[in-house]
Amino acid sequence: MAVAMFDHSSRAQIRMARIWARSLLWIVGVKVEIEGIENVHGIEQCVWASNHVSYMDTPVMLGFIPVQFFFLAKSELFKIPFMGWHLQRAGHVSVPIEDPRASLRTLTHAAKLLKERGVAVLFFPEGGRSETGELQEFKDGAAYIAIKAQVPVIPMALIGIRDILPMNTLDFKRGTVKLRFGKPISTAGLTAHSRTEITTLTRAQIVDMLKR
Repeated sequence: MAVAMFDHSSRAQIRMARIWARSLLWIVGVKVEIEGIENVHGIEQCVWASNHVSYMDTPVMLGFIPVQFFFLAKSELFKIPFMGWHLQRAGHVSVPIEDPRASLRTLTHAAKLLKERGVAVLFFPEGGRSETGELQEFKDGAAYIAIKAQVPVIPMALIGIRDILPMNTLDFKRGTVKLRFGKPISTAGLTAHSRTEITTLTRAQIVDMLKR
């Protein structure tokens, strides 16, 4: 919050968030192994799409996605003191998931911000954490944003994070997790009518990465 007073671009705030994320992982005793980083070299504007199984997903993403990015989060998180203030000041986007029309406007706004800021956006296509750890069906928001902004979707797979912090518990465990980067999926020249196809391709890559 102190940095936010002087940081109008939000870049310094993101750097602080990265320090917080890596510190938290170190304190808990989590080692992160990165695979497939060569797939994303040189890409700064894109939509990162990942599976979502634990609250510890976010520190891993903040700590190890190699470019500047913002993320979409449900509106309830923006109401939490301090954390919500940081989310708003750092330029992350609140999604009113209970209102489909407002959610669509938010996705369009996110695509506009992506292009204007020259950065990336992180999206969890399942729409929330998986209760079972199994990959759920995807919503097409990530594909919609990518097509609107004409940037690639980059699938990611988090493996082992549920063992670190299972859902509905605060029982942290030490261990190693893997963050796998898939191959970019181009949206060049596509329209919103292709969002289902892009969503299917994204999910298929993540399924494959989770199996390996």
